[in-house]
Amino acid sequence: MNIWQSRSIITWLLAPFSLLFWLISQLRVWLYRKNFLKSYRSPVPVLVVGNISVGGNGKTPVVIWLVEQLQQQGLKVGVISRGYGGKNKTFPQLVSAESKPELMGDEPVLIAQRTNAPVAISPNRRESIELLLSQFELDLIITDDGLQHYALQRDIEWVVVDGERRFGNGFVMPAGSLRELPSRLKSVQAVICNGGVAKENECLMTLETEQVINLKTGDRKPLSDFIGQEVIALAGIGYPPRFFTMLQKKGIVLNDHFSFADHQPYSLDVIQPILKDGFPLLMTEKDAVKCREFAQENWWYVPVSAKFSEKDTACLVNPILDLVRTNNERKTN
Repeated sequence: MNIWQSRSIITWLLAPFSLLFWLISQLRVWLYRKNFLKSYRSPVPVLVVGNISVGGNGKTPVVIWLVEQLQQQGLKVGVISRGYGGKNKTFPQLVSAESKPELMGDEPVLIAQRTNAPVAISPNRRESIELLLSQFELDLIITDDGLQHYALQRDIEWVVVDGERRFGNGFVMPAGSLRELPSRLKSVQAVICNGGVAKENECLMTLETEQVINLKTGDRKPLSDFIGQEVIALAGIGYPPRFFTMLQKKGIVLNDHFSFADHQPYSLDVIQPILKDGFPLLMTEKDAVKCREFAQENWWYVPVSAKFSEKDTACLVNPILDLVRTNNERKTN
Protein backbone atom coordinates (compact mmCIF):
# COMPACT_ATOMS: atom_id res chain seq x y z
CA MET A 1 0.00 0.00 0.00
CA ASN A 2 1.37 3.40 -1.02
CA ILE A 3 0.16 5.07 2.19
CA TRP A 4 2.60 2.86 4.08
CA GLN A 5 5.57 4.32 2.22
CA SER A 6 5.18 7.89 3.52
CA ARG A 7 3.64 9.79 6.39
CA SER A 8 0.41 11.69 5.89
CA ILE A 9 -2.64 12.76 7.84
CA ILE A 10 -3.94 9.19 7.45
CA THR A 11 -0.76 7.89 9.11
CA TRP A 12 -1.29 10.05 12.18
CA LEU A 13 -4.99 9.23 12.37
CA LEU A 14 -4.10 5.52 12.45
CA ALA A 15 -1.14 5.98 14.82
CA PRO A 16 -3.15 5.24 18.02
CA PHE A 17 -4.22 1.92 16.55
CA SER A 18 -0.58 1.17 15.68
CA LEU A 19 0.38 1.87 19.27
CA LEU A 20 -2.30 -0.55 20.44
CA PHE A 21 -1.08 -3.17 17.94
CA TRP A 22 2.50 -2.76 19.20
CA LEU A 23 1.50 -3.00 22.87
CA ILE A 24 -0.51 -6.17 22.27
CA SER A 25 2.32 -7.77 20.28
CA GLN A 26 4.86 -6.89 22.99
CA LEU A 27 2.61 -8.35 25.67
CA ARG A 28 2.29 -11.53 23.62
CA VAL A 29 6.08 -11.84 23.27
CA TRP A 30 6.52 -11.29 27.01
CA LEU A 31 3.95 -14.00 27.82
CA TYR A 32 5.85 -16.51 25.70
CA ARG A 33 9.19 -15.55 27.22
CA LYS A 34 7.80 -16.02 30.73
CA ASN A 35 6.14 -19.33 29.73
CA PHE A 36 2.65 -18.09 30.50
CA LEU A 37 1.95 -19.10 26.90
CA LYS A 38 3.41 -22.47 25.97
CA SER A 39 5.70 -22.97 23.01
CA TYR A 40 6.86 -26.09 21.19
CA ARG A 41 10.46 -27.26 20.90
CA SER A 42 11.12 -29.44 17.85
CA PRO A 43 13.41 -32.47 18.30
CA VAL A 44 15.36 -31.26 15.24
CA PRO A 45 16.68 -27.72 14.73
CA VAL A 46 14.32 -25.11 13.28
CA LEU A 47 15.26 -22.16 11.09
CA VAL A 48 12.71 -19.41 10.40
CA VAL A 49 12.83 -17.34 7.23
CA GLY A 50 10.54 -14.42 7.92
CA ASN A 51 10.12 -10.67 7.78
CA ILE A 52 9.05 -7.79 9.97
CA SER A 53 6.89 -6.14 7.31
CA VAL A 54 3.89 -7.21 5.30
CA GLY A 55 4.47 -9.32 2.19
CA GLY A 56 6.56 -9.18 -0.93
CA ASN A 57 10.06 -9.25 0.53
CA GLY A 58 11.32 -12.40 -1.19
CA LYS A 59 11.18 -15.10 1.49
CA THR A 60 10.30 -17.97 -0.84
CA PRO A 61 13.36 -17.57 -3.13
CA VAL A 62 15.50 -17.54 0.02
CA VAL A 63 13.89 -20.76 1.25
CA ILE A 64 14.44 -22.46 -2.11
CA TRP A 65 18.06 -21.29 -2.24
CA LEU A 66 18.72 -22.48 1.31
CA VAL A 67 17.17 -25.90 0.75
CA GLU A 68 19.28 -26.39 -2.36
CA GLN A 69 22.47 -25.27 -0.57
CA LEU A 70 21.88 -27.67 2.32
CA GLN A 71 20.92 -30.55 0.03
CA GLN A 72 24.26 -30.09 -1.71
CA GLN A 73 25.89 -30.54 1.71
CA GLY A 74 24.04 -33.82 2.20
CA LEU A 75 21.52 -32.54 4.74
CA LYS A 76 17.94 -33.82 4.83
CA VAL A 77 15.72 -30.75 5.00
CA GLY A 78 11.97 -30.34 5.41
CA VAL A 79 9.91 -27.19 4.91
CA ILE A 80 6.76 -26.08 6.70
CA SER A 81 4.36 -23.34 5.69
CA ARG A 82 1.02 -21.99 6.76
CA GLY A 83 -0.34 -22.71 3.28
CA TYR A 84 -1.77 -19.24 2.95
CA GLY A 85 -4.13 -18.79 -0.01
CA GLY A 86 -5.06 -22.46 -0.22
CA LYS A 87 -8.63 -23.67 0.28
CA ASN A 88 -7.68 -26.84 2.14
CA LYS A 89 -9.43 -27.10 5.51
CA THR A 90 -7.84 -30.32 6.80
CA PHE A 91 -4.47 -29.95 8.52
CA PRO A 92 -1.70 -30.90 8.61
CA GLN A 93 -1.11 -31.91 4.99
CA LEU A 94 1.90 -33.07 3.02
CA VAL A 95 2.54 -31.10 -0.16
CA SER A 96 4.12 -32.55 -3.30
CA ALA A 97 5.07 -31.19 -6.70
CA GLU A 98 1.76 -32.57 -8.00
CA SER A 99 -0.40 -30.93 -5.31
CA LYS A 100 -3.02 -28.44 -6.42
CA PRO A 101 -1.96 -24.90 -5.45
CA GLU A 102 -5.58 -23.79 -5.05
CA LEU A 103 -5.82 -26.31 -2.19
CA MET A 104 -2.35 -26.24 -0.64
CA GLY A 105 -1.22 -22.70 -1.46
CA ASP A 106 1.00 -21.50 -4.27
CA GLU A 107 4.23 -21.05 -2.31
CA PRO A 108 4.34 -24.55 -0.72
CA VAL A 109 3.68 -26.16 -4.11
CA LEU A 110 6.36 -24.00 -5.74
CA ILE A 111 8.90 -24.99 -3.05
CA ALA A 112 8.05 -28.67 -3.51
CA GLN A 113 8.41 -28.40 -7.29
CA ARG A 114 11.74 -26.58 -7.16
CA THR A 115 13.46 -28.57 -4.39
CA ASN A 116 11.74 -31.99 -4.10
CA ALA A 117 12.05 -31.48 -0.35
CA PRO A 118 9.33 -32.74 2.02
CA VAL A 119 6.82 -29.92 2.59
CA ALA A 120 3.93 -29.75 5.06
CA ILE A 121 1.31 -27.10 5.68
CA SER A 122 -0.76 -26.12 8.71
CA PRO A 123 -1.54 -22.93 10.62
CA ASN A 124 -0.21 -24.90 13.60
CA ARG A 125 3.52 -25.29 12.92
CA ARG A 126 3.88 -28.03 15.53
CA GLU A 127 1.43 -30.20 13.59
CA SER A 128 3.44 -29.72 10.40
CA ILE A 129 6.70 -30.64 12.08
CA GLU A 130 5.27 -33.74 13.73
CA LEU A 131 3.80 -34.87 10.40
CA LEU A 132 7.12 -34.42 8.59
CA LEU A 133 9.08 -36.23 11.30
CA SER A 134 6.61 -39.12 11.26
CA GLN A 135 7.27 -39.62 7.56
CA PHE A 136 10.87 -38.52 7.02
CA GLU A 137 14.22 -38.57 8.77
CA LEU A 138 15.29 -34.93 8.78
CA ASP A 139 18.26 -32.88 9.96
CA LEU A 140 16.58 -29.48 9.84
CA ILE A 141 13.15 -27.86 9.53
CA ILE A 142 12.85 -24.59 7.61
CA THR A 143 9.69 -22.58 8.17
CA ASP A 144 8.63 -20.29 5.34
CA ASP A 145 7.38 -17.25 7.25
CA GLY A 146 6.40 -17.50 10.90
CA LEU A 147 8.84 -15.07 12.51
CA GLN A 148 6.00 -13.84 14.72
CA HIS A 149 4.70 -17.40 15.40
CA TYR A 150 6.22 -17.55 18.89
CA ALA A 151 4.37 -20.75 19.74
CA LEU A 152 7.22 -22.42 17.81
CA GLN A 153 10.69 -22.23 19.32
CA ARG A 154 13.47 -21.72 16.82
CA ASP A 155 17.24 -22.06 16.69
CA ILE A 156 18.02 -19.61 13.89
CA GLU A 157 16.07 -16.62 12.60
CA TRP A 158 16.59 -14.95 9.24
CA VAL A 159 14.76 -11.78 8.22
CA VAL A 160 14.36 -10.76 4.59
CA VAL A 161 14.17 -7.02 3.94
CA ASP A 162 13.14 -5.32 0.71
CA GLY A 163 16.25 -3.32 -0.18
CA GLU A 164 14.29 -0.62 -1.96
CA ARG A 165 11.21 -0.13 0.23
CA ARG A 166 13.01 -0.99 3.47
CA PHE A 167 10.60 -0.21 6.35
CA GLY A 168 8.27 2.25 4.66
CA ASN A 169 7.10 5.04 6.96
CA GLY A 170 8.43 3.23 10.04
CA PHE A 171 5.03 2.58 11.65
CA VAL A 172 3.61 -0.79 12.63
CA MET A 173 0.22 -1.78 11.28
CA PRO A 174 -2.24 -0.33 10.47
CA ALA A 175 -0.50 3.05 10.02
CA GLY A 176 2.48 1.33 8.41
CA SER A 177 3.57 -2.01 6.98
CA LEU A 178 5.58 -3.27 9.95
CA ARG A 179 4.66 -6.26 12.08
CA GLU A 180 7.55 -5.52 14.43
CA LEU A 181 9.90 -2.57 14.79
CA PRO A 182 13.32 -2.58 13.06
CA SER A 183 14.95 -3.04 16.49
CA ARG A 184 13.82 -6.68 16.17
CA LEU A 185 16.64 -7.19 13.65
CA LYS A 186 19.20 -6.96 16.46
CA SER A 187 18.06 -10.33 17.81
CA VAL A 188 18.13 -12.36 14.57
CA GLN A 189 21.05 -14.34 13.17
CA ALA A 190 20.92 -12.90 9.64
CA VAL A 191 19.35 -9.98 7.80
CA ILE A 192 19.03 -10.54 4.06
CA CYS A 193 18.65 -7.48 1.85
CA ASN A 194 16.69 -8.27 -1.31
CA GLY A 195 18.03 -5.87 -3.94
CA GLY A 196 19.00 -2.26 -3.40
CA VAL A 197 22.04 -1.51 -1.26
CA ALA A 198 22.78 -3.73 1.72
CA LYS A 199 23.60 -1.99 4.98
CA GLU A 200 26.36 -3.01 7.35
CA ASN A 201 26.01 -6.62 8.56
CA GLU A 202 23.33 -7.40 5.95
CA CYS A 203 23.70 -10.12 3.32
CA LEU A 204 22.87 -8.85 -0.17
CA MET A 205 20.62 -11.07 -2.26
CA THR A 206 19.92 -10.57 -5.94
CA LEU A 207 17.21 -12.34 -7.91
CA GLU A 208 18.54 -13.58 -11.22
CA THR A 209 16.93 -15.17 -14.24
CA GLU A 210 18.29 -16.23 -17.60
CA GLN A 211 15.42 -18.11 -19.19
CA VAL A 212 11.68 -18.37 -19.64
CA ILE A 213 9.60 -21.56 -19.61
CA ASN A 214 6.44 -22.20 -21.58
CA LEU A 215 3.51 -23.10 -19.32
CA LYS A 216 1.88 -25.40 -21.87
CA THR A 217 4.84 -27.26 -23.39
CA GLY A 218 7.65 -26.84 -20.88
CA ASP A 219 9.92 -25.50 -23.63
CA ARG A 220 12.71 -23.24 -22.44
CA LYS A 221 14.44 -20.35 -24.12
CA PRO A 222 16.63 -17.42 -23.10
CA LEU A 223 14.84 -14.44 -21.64
CA SER A 224 17.00 -12.39 -24.00
CA ASP A 225 14.85 -13.68 -26.89
CA PHE A 226 12.21 -11.22 -25.72
CA ILE A 227 14.50 -8.17 -25.78
CA GLY A 228 12.86 -5.40 -27.76
CA GLN A 229 9.66 -7.40 -28.08
CA GLU A 230 6.38 -6.17 -26.66
CA VAL A 231 4.77 -8.43 -24.08
CA ILE A 232 1.90 -8.48 -21.62
CA ALA A 233 3.06 -9.06 -18.04
CA LEU A 234 1.12 -10.12 -14.97
CA ALA A 235 2.15 -10.63 -11.38
CA GLY A 236 0.13 -11.72 -8.37
CA ILE A 237 2.87 -11.45 -5.74
CA GLY A 238 3.46 -9.32 -2.67
CA TYR A 239 5.12 -6.52 -4.65
CA PRO A 240 4.34 -6.80 -8.40
CA PRO A 241 6.40 -3.74 -9.49
CA ARG A 242 9.58 -5.69 -8.74
CA PHE A 243 8.70 -8.19 -11.50
CA PHE A 244 7.76 -5.52 -14.03
CA THR A 245 10.91 -3.50 -13.34
CA MET A 246 13.06 -6.60 -13.72
CA LEU A 247 11.61 -7.28 -17.18
CA GLN A 248 12.13 -3.67 -18.27
CA LYS A 249 15.74 -3.70 -17.05
CA LYS A 250 16.27 -6.77 -19.24
CA GLY A 251 15.19 -4.72 -22.26
CA ILE A 252 11.69 -6.16 -22.58
CA VAL A 253 8.96 -3.76 -23.65
CA LEU A 254 5.75 -3.96 -21.61
CA ASN A 255 2.81 -3.25 -23.89
CA ASP A 256 0.74 -3.55 -20.73
CA HIS A 257 1.11 -4.98 -17.24
CA PHE A 258 -1.37 -6.12 -14.62
CA SER A 259 -0.99 -6.44 -10.86
CA PHE A 260 -3.07 -9.00 -8.99
CA ALA A 261 -3.40 -9.66 -5.29
CA ASP A 262 -0.81 -11.85 -3.62
CA HIS A 263 -1.96 -15.51 -3.77
CA GLN A 264 -4.53 -14.56 -6.41
CA PRO A 265 -6.59 -17.55 -7.58
CA TYR A 266 -6.63 -17.70 -11.38
CA SER A 267 -8.89 -19.04 -14.09
CA LEU A 268 -9.03 -18.50 -17.82
CA ASP A 269 -11.91 -16.07 -17.25
CA VAL A 270 -9.64 -13.96 -15.02
CA ILE A 271 -6.74 -13.79 -17.48
CA GLN A 272 -8.54 -13.74 -20.82
CA PRO A 273 -9.55 -10.05 -20.59
CA ILE A 274 -5.93 -8.86 -20.30
CA LEU A 275 -4.67 -10.77 -23.36
CA LYS A 276 -3.99 -9.04 -26.66
CA ASP A 277 -3.58 -10.82 -30.00
CA GLY A 278 0.02 -11.51 -30.90
CA PHE A 279 1.57 -10.47 -27.58
CA PRO A 280 3.21 -13.14 -25.40
CA LEU A 281 2.12 -13.29 -21.76
CA LEU A 282 4.91 -13.32 -19.17
CA MET A 283 4.24 -14.10 -15.51
CA THR A 284 6.08 -15.09 -12.33
CA GLU A 285 6.72 -18.71 -11.44
CA LYS A 286 4.44 -18.31 -8.43
CA ASP A 287 1.61 -17.33 -10.77
CA ALA A 288 2.44 -20.12 -13.20
CA VAL A 289 1.83 -22.93 -10.71
CA LYS A 290 -1.84 -21.84 -10.68
CA CYS A 291 -2.25 -21.42 -14.45
CA ARG A 292 -0.83 -24.58 -16.04
CA GLU A 293 -4.15 -26.41 -16.35
CA PHE A 294 -5.62 -23.79 -18.70
CA ALA A 295 -2.42 -22.27 -20.15
CA GLN A 296 -2.32 -21.06 -23.74
CA GLU A 297 0.52 -21.61 -26.22
CA ASN A 298 2.14 -18.20 -25.84
CA TRP A 299 2.19 -18.06 -22.03
CA TRP A 300 5.60 -18.06 -20.37
CA TYR A 301 6.87 -17.81 -16.83
CA VAL A 302 10.12 -16.35 -15.58
CA PRO A 303 11.80 -18.40 -12.83
CA VAL A 304 14.09 -16.46 -10.51
CA SER A 305 16.91 -17.76 -8.34
CA ALA A 306 18.43 -16.11 -5.29
CA LYS A 307 22.14 -15.33 -5.57
CA PHE A 308 24.60 -14.46 -2.81
CA SER A 309 28.31 -13.72 -2.78
CA GLU A 310 30.65 -16.52 -1.76
CA LYS A 311 31.36 -14.72 1.52
CA ASP A 312 27.69 -14.23 2.38
CA THR A 313 26.90 -17.83 1.42
CA ALA A 314 29.49 -19.07 3.90
CA CYS A 315 28.23 -16.71 6.61
CA LEU A 316 24.68 -17.97 6.13
CA VAL A 317 25.27 -21.70 5.64
CA ASN A 318 28.17 -22.53 7.97
CA PRO A 319 26.31 -21.81 11.26
CA ILE A 320 23.53 -24.13 10.09
CA LEU A 321 26.00 -26.93 9.34
CA ASP A 322 27.54 -26.47 12.80
CA LEU A 323 24.12 -26.52 14.44
CA VAL A 324 23.03 -29.69 12.68
CA ARG A 325 26.35 -31.40 13.37
CA THR A 326 26.12 -30.56 17.08
CA ASN A 327 22.53 -31.77 17.27
CA ASN A 328 23.35 -35.06 15.51
CA GLU A 329 26.31 -35.66 17.81
CA ARG A 330 24.11 -35.06 20.85
CA LYS A 331 21.57 -37.61 19.61
CA THR A 332 24.24 -40.29 19.13
CA ASN A 333 25.79 -39.83 22.58
